[in-house]
Amino acid sequence: MILFISDLHLQEERPDISRAFLRFLDERARHAEALYILGDFFEVWIGDDGMTPFQHSIATALARLAETGTRVYLMHGNRDFLLGKGFCRLARCALLADPCLVTLAGEPVLLSHGDLLCTRDEAYMRMRRWLRNPVSLFLLRNLPLASRRKLARKLRSESRTQTRLKADDIVDVTPEEVLRLMRTHGVSTLIHGHTHRPAVHALQIDGRPARRIVLGDWDSQGWALEADENGLRQAPFPLQ
Repeated sequence: MILFISDLHLQEERPDISRAFLRFLDERARHAEALYILGDFFEVWIGDDGMTPFQHSIATALARLAETGTRVYLMHGNRDFLLGKGFCRLARCALLADPCLVTLAGEPVLLSHGDLLCTRDEAYMRMRRWLRNPVSLFLLRNLPLASRRKLARKLRSESRTQTRLKADDIVDVTPEEVLRLMRTHGVSTLIHGHTHRPAVHALQIDGRPARRIVLGDWDSQGWALEADENGLRQAPFPLQ
């Protein structure tokens, strides 16, 4: 069994989600071959050198899971793209590129956080290109912690405001970009998060059936996609 989750947005202000995640590790993930966390694991990440005791405790919990034999993989999201090697060493997890190809039941499957698919949101895509530029990342990581905290608060506030003002189709994925990416990588299954709209979308790529699986976010409930010999199944579960 392999598990996929995304968009937990872990933060001290939501202890219900943190407790549910720790319970998920103990009750489900320790029985899995691998756990894939596809971005926005944390609500905000200002750099490995700015880890809080809360974030350290999450890293420790992941390391304990890895010690049981479950492989742990982590992908950057738009909230925690500054996660680095320091956290991964503590958490004993591997950092994935976005997008990333894996094999499930002998078939190639493409994994992504999902924000790179939202190409109609031109303002966000411009900001994403700037923030993910290696030079920008170097500059951000070398800012004083206080400056990074201030910048993170500003970006979070602007993101919430802009998301409320934008049309639904702008902040959702661009269908043509989904097909282009899947064709490029030669896959019939794409798994991503980011949009907080859990669903399975049936597609056609050059006359062949395909599917886009959107992972759910953890807010009023948790979500996990499970892959085993019987296929792929996603279901919500209560946080309490």
